[in-house]
Formats: sequence, structure tokens, C-alpha cells
Amino acid sequence: MSIHEVARESGLSGPTLRYYEQVGLIGPVERDENSHRMYGADDVRVVQTLSCLRAVGMGIEDMRRYVANLERRGETAAEQRDLLLQHAERVEEEMAAKRVRLAYLRAKAAMWDARDRQDAAAETEATDEVRRAGLELRVIA
Repeated sequence: MSIHEVARESGLSGPTLRYYEQVGLIGPVERDENSHRMYGADDVRVVQTLSCLRAVGMGIEDMRRYVANLERRGETAAEQRDLLLQHAERVEEEMAAKRVRLAYLRAKAAMWDARDRQDAAAETEATDEVRRAGLELRVIA
């Protein structure tokens, strides 16, 4: 497959595919007589895996470890599991932090809504919630 076909199928851009080859995540990819990259079935499988790992926010170094372990299959199963579970923990932490940010934004919007409606009791309640959410924001910052 050409780089354009692989890019279309994987959702990764051509420059990203070239970069992944440059840093050793892919390849080296074979070239045709015109020096155009021609991805084989194994290359495409690795690219599809990298596309998924990138989509979940995995960094280059962890992707590099993951791909290197693919070649050793069963003997690295535990390491692959641990790598993915460690990343899952990071994603859970990111989600928790985003929930705190979201709570702050909603509380702040509720405060302004109450102010717009001239509802002093609701504004006081929302202001208290903004303060609580603000304290949580400081913890995650």
C-alpha cells in the first residue's frame, strides 16, 4: 500500500507516518522503483496499532516499547499488559482531573445564571460550589 492509502486507512497523516518511520516505530518501509514507500501487510498492522495507541494518548516511548515487544510475542505478554494498564491508570487520572474542571465550569456557569436571573439564594449556593470546585482545581494543578 502507498503512504496515502495507509494514511487514509489508519487516520494518521503522511508526515506522521514518515516521522514514525524516522523514530523507529515503523519499518524501515520498503520502497518501489521510484523510492515511494510501499507498506506491506505487517507494516499496516503495526500502523493500525500505533493509530489506536495514539488515539488513547500513549506517548512515543511507550509506543516504541509496545512495538518492540510485538516481535517477541508471548515472552513479553506480561510487559505488554503492564504497559497498557499503566497507561490506563494515567487515562483514569486525566479523566478525574477533567471531571474536576467540568464541575468548576458548571458551577461557575450556574453562578452566572443565578446572577442573570437575580436569584440571590441560588447565586450564593453556586458561589459556594465554585469555591469548593476551585479548591479541588488547586489540588490537581
